[in-house]
Amino acid sequence: MAKTVRFHEIGGPEVMRLDDLETGEPGTGEVRIRVEAIGLNRAEAMFRRDQYIEPVRRLPARLGTEAAGVIEAVGEGVTGFAAGERVSVVPAFSQNDYGVYAERAIVPSAALVRRPANLDAVSGAAVWMPFITAYGALVEVGGARAGDTVVMNAASSSVGLAAIQTANRIGATPVAVTRTAAKKDRLLKEGAAEVIVSEEEDVAARVLAITGGRGAEHILDAVAGPGVTDLARAVAPGGTLFLYGLLSGQPTPHPGMELGMPALNVRTFTLFEITKDAARLRRAEAFVGSGLRTGAFQPVVDRTFTLDDIVAAHRHMESNTQFGKIVVTVDPVAQA
Repeated sequence: MAKTVRFHEIGGPEVMRLDDLETGEPGTGEVRIRVEAIGLNRAEAMFRRDQYIEPVRRLPARLGTEAAGVIEAVGEGVTGFAAGERVSVVPAFSQNDYGVYAERAIVPSAALVRRPANLDAVSGAAVWMPFITAYGALVEVGGARAGDTVVMNAASSSVGLAAIQTANRIGATPVAVTRTAAKKDRLLKEGAAEVIVSEEEDVAARVLAITGGRGAEHILDAVAGPGVTDLARAVAPGGTLFLYGLLSGQPTPHPGMELGMPALNVRTFTLFEITKDAARLRRAEAFVGSGLRTGAFQPVVDRTFTLDDIVAAHRHMESNTQFGKIVVTVDPVAQA
């Protein structure tokens, strides 16, 4: 039996329970892992509230798409992985089908990446989603290159911080947008070239001033909602505004209409574009892995919680006070 987090009704963090469940054996194309650490993502809070991009199909439901652990067993047809290997699980599946909030979990082998020897379980659960998202939007899709300007709001999130590091690595200029001045100094310390405080400054005007009137070639918008129109004013000709989150919870207009229909690239993006494509995931794993080896990439962990404290961990995630990734450790790793 394994402790497994499930929710039996739609709602806030308090609806999550720890159930003792039989894990079973992996099927074709699957592996069973002993989970050591779990990376928390907004998608899980939204799924729990049935506000995610896909609805909850059945109750009770599992949660979690990102973890680090050790393979215990492999199912039929699995190649390239074996029992005993240290791996990370990347978000590449529906939470209606699998969930890693557990002591043991069965996941598709296609959702695994090898964990570098120098990467502990907490870091292994914190690094992949943020850096694959940043790499996927900026490099794989956006074609970002040296000399470009990259703007990211919600800059203190794990993806925002990964975008700062990714921009620096390719020679682009990272411009961080944060709501209040409380996190400004730390964002500069983490590598942002400029920090814009949205409660105090006109974001578009600052971006245009920073770029000499050109605008940013790439803008990563985790907030969306009505503010997308103001961000669109700061996009350089031929640049792209990526909508990859909906933290505002509000309807998002197409900004081109209000701005007089300029030649504006606006597209949605999720990391599934990368993780569900084997060739793209291979490139992403190579890009992030090389950054980890050289020290160019460092996951930023805000706090760790234990699996027994999963409700408190989700409450902290929904407080919007974190800086970086929230990770849940699974005993006995927590005792190591």
